Amino acid sequence: MNSTRVMLWVLAALTPGTAIMVAFYGAGYLLNILIAITAALTTEAVCLGLRRAPLRQLGDASALVTGVLLALALPPGTAWSIIVIAVVAAIGLAKHLYGGLGHNLFNPAMVGYAVVLVSFPGALAQWPIPADGLTSATALVSLRYRDGLTITEAWQAARGFGTLGGYAWEWINAGFLLGGLALCARRLAAWRVVAAMLGTLALLAALTFDAGSSHSAGSPLFHVFTGATMLGAFFFATDPVSHPISPRGQLIFGCTVGAMTFAVRAYGNYPDGMAFGILLANALTPYLDRRLATAHG
Repeated sequence: MNSTRVMLWVLAALTPGTAIMVAFYGAGYLLNILIAITAALTTEAVCLGLRRAPLRQLGDASALVTGVLLALALPPGTAWSIIVIAVVAAIGLAKHLYGGLGHNLFNPAMVGYAVVLVSFPGALAQWPIPADGLTSATALVSLRYRDGLTITEAWQAARGFGTLGGYAWEWINAGFLLGGLALCARRLAAWRVVAAMLGTLALLAALTFDAGSSHSAGSPLFHVFTGATMLGAFFFATDPVSHPISPRGQLIFGCTVGAMTFAVRAYGNYPDGMAFGILLANALTPYLDRRLATAHG
């Protein structure tokens, strides 16, 4: 299957989760997507021109996927300038600086997200509550900075949160889970990466969960179905260029992402650590490929 068809399958698999996001959060996500796609195609065209590469490469749809992934990872209605910065960092730096599609060391969309996460943490921490349009902290933010409250008290104090991952996030994650499983079934996503990541995240949460005291880091179910866990697991971590080739390497890769995600969520200064986990695992990929190839050589 050529790269264009793969990208179109990825876009199709994103549809269930995207539809649920739009249903709960409204047109803000559609605006994110429109801005991100426009910026992605423009940046891709400029970079191809600077590299004197044929513009027909725009047709591989990789820039389109990068733009949509970034749009979904950012809060609805994010300032257009932040979206553009994320897209330029993703496509200009993480993709074309390394030589274009298939040569990138890091997942481009994850690089773009990490750049704006570090640069504009406040803007990325606030999400609207679907019920009344007000702005509120996410479930992960409220869990991380709950000032001694038990988990139950934290959820009661935060308007709009549900029993697991916050208002709508259980459904959003279920939507991306459905699309991600379709990709795995068609062998377009590395299931070992996903299984190792989610398994490690759930295991660490289970080992440290104490039924919800003021020191609890959250239950396994909470961590698996909150934030962008499923989006990250199935659509960011499974970028075939930036994860290892071997089955064993993919398992190590996934475990690294899951462990870093939980460590930052439970003990770090950021509410979520998935971006850092994926980028760290991306950096390990060349070593894992060389090491495991040598071991089997």
